[in-house]
Amino acid sequence: MVKAPYVLTQTTTRVLEPSDLDAALAVLDSEPVANAFVASRVQIAGLDPWRLGGEMWGWYEDGMLTSLCYAGANLVPICATPRAVRAFADRARRAGRRCSSIVGPSEATAQLWRLLEPNWGPAREVRPHQPLMVADRLPADIAPDPYVRRIRKDEMETIMPACVAMFTEEVGVSPLAGDGGLLYQARVAELVGSGRSFARVDRDGRVVFKAEIGAATTQACQIQGVWVAPEYRGQGYAAPGMAAVLRYALADMAPLVSLYVNDYNTAARATYRRVGFQEIGAFMSVLF
Repeated sequence: MVKAPYVLTQTTTRVLEPSDLDAALAVLDSEPVANAFVASRVQIAGLDPWRLGGEMWGWYEDGMLTSLCYAGANLVPICATPRAVRAFADRARRAGRRCSSIVGPSEATAQLWRLLEPNWGPAREVRPHQPLMVADRLPADIAPDPYVRRIRKDEMETIMPACVAMFTEEVGVSPLAGDGGLLYQARVAELVGSGRSFARVDRDGRVVFKAEIGAATTQACQIQGVWVAPEYRGQGYAAPGMAAVLRYALADMAPLVSLYVNDYNTAARATYRRVGFQEIGAFMSVLF
């Protein structure tokens, strides 16, 4: 027998259960671009914490589920009102820090961090403004790089060093630390296996440009891990490479393609604008 979802008549927060899936998806679908990362996981795994890789907390206003917070490897506020953020912060404070980062829309994430910093701080790094950008068509004046292609399953040894280099450069720590990279390698393998890892590989087997579609729903997908090998930077590979990945994404994944970028990365922001991405908001990240 399927358990009926809770009906709440008060303002409260609780851990959601599988029977709450439809209500949670309705919240996620209300902002499909900003919520693409979490929505893609929920659509595949549901709300079972073991399959999802974390708990989904729900905030109810007058009996209606209005805000969410994903609490796994990342802590992610979703459509979170100020009252919901306070409730999520209280729950997170009681549970103790288990995540490696807090990431999400900048306003809610900033409030969440202000409430958690006295107990969880200091952070290793805070990135308060990361423009959220979106595109829904190919650029008219930049041809996609014809050499950017999907990475095959037998090319893990080719793509993995580039992924590690990108992650280390972007995050500031190696993904191979701790468990020796087992979880990170599994994640890269998942993206390769699902046809969402793309690269230009030169004749010597070196990755020139790479990017992944890290999350995808029927409404929106999110590009991540954009990287050009240092020795190839400044030679015009980034924009055509991004146009190629954008073409794959629009054709095979979703009608809206998004990404977020550090505000201080002026070169990357300029490249994304050239390819047709426009800023529609901002994310914030707190790294531990």
